[in-house]
Amino acid sequence: MYSVLHKKENAHDESIWSCAWGRYSNEKRKKDQNEDEKSRDSVMSDEPPVDYIITGGVDDLVKVWELQDDRLVLKHNLEGHSLGVVSVAVSNSGKCEFSSLDSSMRIWDLERGEKIANMDVGPVDMWTLAFSPDDKFIISGSHGGKITVYNVETAKAEQTLDTRGKFILSIAYSPDGKYIASGATDGIVNIFDVAGNKLWHTLEGHAMPIRSLCFSPDSQLLLTASDDGHMKLYDVQHTNVVGTLSGHASWVLSVAFAPDGKHFVSGSSDKTVKVWEFASKACVHTFKEHHDQVWGVRFSPDSSKILSVSEDKSINVYSCPM
Repeated sequence: MYSVLHKKENAHDESIWSCAWGRYSNEKRKKDQNEDEKSRDSVMSDEPPVDYIITGGVDDLVKVWELQDDRLVLKHNLEGHSLGVVSVAVSNSGKCEFSSLDSSMRIWDLERGEKIANMDVGPVDMWTLAFSPDDKFIISGSHGGKITVYNVETAKAEQTLDTRGKFILSIAYSPDGKYIASGATDGIVNIFDVAGNKLWHTLEGHAMPIRSLCFSPDSQLLLTASDDGHMKLYDVQHTNVVGTLSGHASWVLSVAFAPDGKHFVSGSSDKTVKVWEFASKACVHTFKEHHDQVWGVRFSPDSSKILSVSEDKSINVYSCPM
């Protein structure tokens, strides 16, 4: 049954622009504790993994929340940015990375709330970002139409991919690590072959900016969301449109696949969050809990819950039948 599990109002002092959902495994937690092997096994063997929700806002803060009994508990306030936090990403190993319009990027350890690295980049050169599946790299998209690949360990830029296009608003790494996709203000999608370090395909299909995009869990499909009010599904290998989805009354600002591939979710400036069944390509539920546009949506790692953040400063957590 679809339902609202938790609503955190005034979670930030100003609009919430970005969000991410991660899971901190017991193996990682064990390594971070200075206890002997026997103690770790006895204390933590039966403990479930911890779910983290990360939100970034116009108030220049990144907040790390733990989901405890379906309620959000603030764990860390990560400070240091100015001009708003526009993008956040979480690695599989429990690191958080986020960027701001102040031209800087920071990497944090989520468990400790400690800064690991800081990178200064050019103005608006890091509007959107994502981790590679192996956590070794961070990719970012810029206003100049370029994608920069950063090494997480050295915090240095290793290569640049040029779309020869407009301002990149959205970026994604395929789960199999083979492709990088970007969406821009001109409605164009570019897909890069990572191994060949080259532009593989350019896709047309939207008439307006592409605010969000993501790969399916099997890396076979790419889902895009645009200011034209539509979403499109592309076959990555054959680069053709296999579905166009409509239902929002305004811009579609964010989309995300469920890790199990059965559903995807969308957030819009029409103030709604819609859940879509992948098999039928149909909307199966609409949440109308927000009072302003919805900037970010994400699924939990087990696909059972959905997260949304909004201009109304609230964070919502919903149940989603698996």
